[in-house]
Amino acid sequence: MGTGHDLTTDQGAPLKGGAAAPAPPWRAPTEIEHRLYDAKTHGDWAAYFDVLATANLYHAMTRAQADAKPGWIRFNAAHWGLRHGARCLAFFTDGMLPAPVPDPVFFLTDLAQLVQDWPQDDEWLAINPGTPCEAFFPATAAHRQAWRRHAERATYPRRNQLRTLWSGGPLHGPVAHGLACGALLCVSNGSLWNAMGWHGTGYVRERRRLREWWDITGREGWQSAQEALLGGRMSSPVWEFVLGVRQTLARDFGGVVEVDHWRNVTSRVLRSRLSEDAAGFGPLGDAEAEAQVAGAQRLIGRITRYEARFRADGLLAEGRFVQSVEAWDYGRASKMARWGLGARYCSLEEAERAVLHAGRVSRINYRSWEDFSAAYILGRCLHFDEEEFGDWYGEMLDAHRILTTDPNSPWLNIPFRTP
Repeated sequence: MGTGHDLTTDQGAPLKGGAAAPAPPWRAPTEIEHRLYDAKTHGDWAAYFDVLATANLYHAMTRAQADAKPGWIRFNAAHWGLRHGARCLAFFTDGMLPAPVPDPVFFLTDLAQLVQDWPQDDEWLAINPGTPCEAFFPATAAHRQAWRRHAERATYPRRNQLRTLWSGGPLHGPVAHGLACGALLCVSNGSLWNAMGWHGTGYVRERRRLREWWDITGREGWQSAQEALLGGRMSSPVWEFVLGVRQTLARDFGGVVEVDHWRNVTSRVLRSRLSEDAAGFGPLGDAEAEAQVAGAQRLIGRITRYEARFRADGLLAEGRFVQSVEAWDYGRASKMARWGLGARYCSLEEAERAVLHAGRVSRINYRSWEDFSAAYILGRCLHFDEEEFGDWYGEMLDAHRILTTDPNSPWLNIPFRTP
């Protein structure tokens, strides 16, 4: 077995795949596997580890193990036909993961973390075993120090990048369209936009995400949230009411709706509605009614200021305005389908149906990817940003620009509406 005499450039001769022999053409699922394959075919193992240091790495464990101790990881050794009786721990890059099944599940790690967590010196590291970019490496303490050096000089473009599953993920058609409705968040997080078989951040972290951000702890909670998002009911109804008044004025009278006219009509309609509600459910004090009217006026101010910034940054064309922020719900519905799958709160078939539904309602309510994007970002900003124009806005602006300019973007290759 290789000893790795120069640990900065040589990880030890791999037991398998070490020869730099030509290989048949292979369509790698993602850029990561393509670069691993290229390094392997050239016998450049230092380059292989440079790529590995930037990759998400997944390891399988039983669901019972994950559920018993959610904060712990359990390494499971497997035999991959290695010589000399060597055991190895298998890790897969995200383009090589199988479709999610109830059991086993995967946890997510990276090369730097493996340096610290590696259990035993006599176990080998297996990367994508059984695939054209597979490789097996010794993992003694000395070898792990070489891993550390690769990890320390690696850069992590894991955010603000368009990542595509070129093999094994839909690139066109209704499912791809529904997945592309969640692409803003995928680009922002550096995740594969068209991975229907979602593992995300790993089983335990996907469950934690849903618990901490959505208060979802089981299948019923996921179903309820998914239905609310697909119905456009998760966002504030006040936002939709205020935007709906302007949309009605624009439709009825044509042209640009002046802000003062919008304000006046909104106040009049809201007072009328509050009066009707009071007639049905008891008296509503003047002070409370006026507080709601004042809140609607402040909301109009926030929306107009956001839209002005959107136009300045190229998110909205001149003369255009956001008609509805339900896109924020539909985009999150596309992601919620995948989060639920990663957490095993739904099946792959259920997740795909929800993604298709998200695409359908998006096409019904918006005319283009640009309209959808501006509406999604406005909803996100109204909820999180508080007119700070900080990360909640900046991350989406960066993602929007990537999705509207990158030649590989689904928004440039999938029609928003079919003719």
